[in-house]
Amino acid sequence: MRSTRDRDTRHGGAAWGRGRRLLVSLPIFLVLLGVLVAVSNLTAVEWDYEPTDRTVATLDADTAVTFDVPEGATLARRGQYEVSERAIVVPVTREATGEVQDMRVVLREPVGAGGGRPGVVFMHGAGHGTCYDSFGDVAYAMSSAGFVTAVTDKPTWSTTDVDRDYPASADAYDQVVGLLRGMEDVDPAQVGIYATSESTWISSYLLRDDPDVAFQILLSPMVYTPREALGFFVAQDFALAGAHDGYQSIVRRVFGVDAELFGLTNLDIRTLTPEAFAVPTFVAYGSKDVMTAQVDGLEQILRMARLAGNDDVTIRSYAMANHVLRLGHDDVVGEPFADRYLDDLVDWTVGTLAGLEQTSERVAGDVIVQSIAVPTELHAHRTMTVYGVVLHAAMLLLLLATAVVAAVALVRRLRRGLHPDRPTLGFRHGFGRVMLVLVTVTLLTLCMFAVGLGEVIMTVVDLAWGGAPDNDPGVMYWSWPVAQLVCTLVVWAWSCVLARLIEVASLRGILAAHPRRGAVREIVSGEQPVLATTRLGRVLFWMSAAGMVSVLLVFAFWGLFVY
Repeated sequence: MRSTRDRDTRHGGAAWGRGRRLLVSLPIFLVLLGVLVAVSNLTAVEWDYEPTDRTVATLDADTAVTFDVPEGATLARRGQYEVSERAIVVPVTREATGEVQDMRVVLREPVGAGGGRPGVVFMHGAGHGTCYDSFGDVAYAMSSAGFVTAVTDKPTWSTTDVDRDYPASADAYDQVVGLLRGMEDVDPAQVGIYATSESTWISSYLLRDDPDVAFQILLSPMVYTPREALGFFVAQDFALAGAHDGYQSIVRRVFGVDAELFGLTNLDIRTLTPEAFAVPTFVAYGSKDVMTAQVDGLEQILRMARLAGNDDVTIRSYAMANHVLRLGHDDVVGEPFADRYLDDLVDWTVGTLAGLEQTSERVAGDVIVQSIAVPTELHAHRTMTVYGVVLHAAMLLLLLATAVVAAVALVRRLRRGLHPDRPTLGFRHGFGRVMLVLVTVTLLTLCMFAVGLGEVIMTVVDLAWGGAPDNDPGVMYWSWPVAQLVCTLVVWAWSCVLARLIEVASLRGILAAHPRRGAVREIVSGEQPVLATTRLGRVLFWMSAAGMVSVLLVFAFWGLFVY
């Protein structure tokens, strides 16, 4: 009986040497790598981080807000009154859908303060806050100084974090403003709002529709569009977390997505308008806030206020305070506010509503810092978004199909355990072992990449809540260059596999100018196989190859092949 090598020689010549295999593998490798590099560069999103590390020196380190108080007059202070509390329900309607939410409202009132009281409506940031777990301490502080305060459930209806209805939310909050204005003990001309983080986008709609709001207190205002503001926040925090710079390419692509394809229209809303800053405004920042573009935001707020003809803007920056002006981790119940914050906002609001002239500096407190510029050049990339969705869907389908075929092969192998002479896959020339190694390495790299990215995201979330990054970033730093190296080696391995396929096919006589008669039939039947003697083996190989190529293309989409 002739050996396989003898038959190969008889059909198409002698087996190739290492030099010839290298000559065939190298151009295949360059083509494959070139395609992946091209994909990484074509899906790249331009992003200018300059200028970096900007600061604004405040005019006074003392955050206290003072006024020219007439002789003999006194201003209300925090703790001056006892506070009563009651809850009511206000039905609010989402105009776009007709949905009604029974929004609970906790009203806090100063006991014995008399009539003509000022009022404040509190507006929620991101998340799902209720009237009972939000703003309790600051609302109580303001009520103890004579304010009637209203803390509501967050108006959400059937929306989620990614498709909030900001105009409808503004209408809901404004309905509560109207509720306060209609109360017997409240001066309707002295009702303002307290907005934090996400709700500073909503407050712009509210002030556009209701210019009679008396004042606004803005805690860590986002100022820019959600695409720009969130892009800044995530990019800055990826760097602060210690993640490898390569992960920034993921940030750029995520915030270059065309969300309107999925019915999401909030990313590009523009709420930076003069109307949003046309009333007396108190802005509070924390020096540990890693979410807000404070220097750019400050400049834009002052510019919009000037355009609106409003010169009553007070900026305060508090040392050691986070995004919500707390001193520690924000998930700790009862974590205190920054020193003097509650006194400052009460003093500012009382003096402003009294019509007094402010004697303290308008910009005071800690130095205001911003590490990178806001990415105002960001915009939606529809072609990239469509390609990315199709690519990821194809990868998932191919991996699922490969798993199904592998499961079928395993079942057949178990059933044929008593007949070892009947091959299940019948791989030849080592293709089975090579395929198993490449699939395993590629999937392990994918897992490592996911773990690295997951750790970055978890660290960013912790930073946003007031935590601190670890000194050793670990996997979120080294996983990127390791993934790049492994993926490059995998591409080289696949090029060698393809070269070997070409070699075996040529030895089978099907790549010649005049293919040997019967060569194709012998390959298809498994009599003279290139890959495997069974159809199942050949299907599993090509399904696995397609799945692994799709994984490499996904890596390329996220910028892993930008060296």
